[in-house]
Amino acid sequence: MSPKRYKVETSCPQCGCSAVTHLSTQEIKERYGDVANVEMDCGECLIKYEADMKTACPEWDKDCRIKE
Repeated sequence: MSPKRYKVETSCPQCGCSAVTHLSTQEIKERYGDVANVEMDCGECLIKYEADMKTACPEWDKDCRIKE
């Protein structure tokens, strides 16, 4: 059985380009850690921006319980 995958979806505040990725629990922990805000890179306009994990991936926030 494959590990559960979480959908992480954000939009660039500058150009509006959206990014969607599907990651396992381990991949999320390695890439972002257990933080409330994640740093993202826009592939279109190349800026770095922060995204709120609660809105980027509500299911992950519920499962990992970031606030606790």
